[in-house]
Amino acid sequence: MFTSDGETDSPQLMGAAEAIASIALVAIAADGYLADQEGQDMTMMLSRMHLFQGYPEDMLHRLFDSLLMRLKEQGPAALVDQAKVALPSDLRETAFAIATDLVLSDRTVTPQEQAFLDDLYRILEIPGDTALQIVQVMTIKNRG
Repeated sequence: MFTSDGETDSPQLMGAAEAIASIALVAIAADGYLADQEGQDMTMMLSRMHLFQGYPEDMLHRLFDSLLMRLKEQGPAALVDQAKVALPSDLRETAFAIATDLVLSDRTVTPQEQAFLDDLYRILEIPGDTALQIVQVMTIKNRG
């Protein structure tokens, strides 16, 4: 679990907010690199969520730094697996929607990003028709 000093109690444990942030981070890194704009988009999107309203900006930055270190050390699959364990079932569709929104925000989907989304909805055990609806809505959202 993430603590107020920015450290983790255990590299394997996280709360729901950290799980959402983990999936969002893996989504923006799915194409092989992290653009500054993608990081800013992720921070802005997550900071508007109820789960993150208690996070001061500096704590949010420490959280992302910690998750980025985990991503580099353990890889995306491990981070997503840890997030799935911590993510309540009622937030799995939310996590997929955020990941999809971030992937589609630049209106270009690489084969790696497509593969990530295809794997993610299965890992999170989201029904295929629901995942398709989420992708369709996020595609419409990101047209403008």
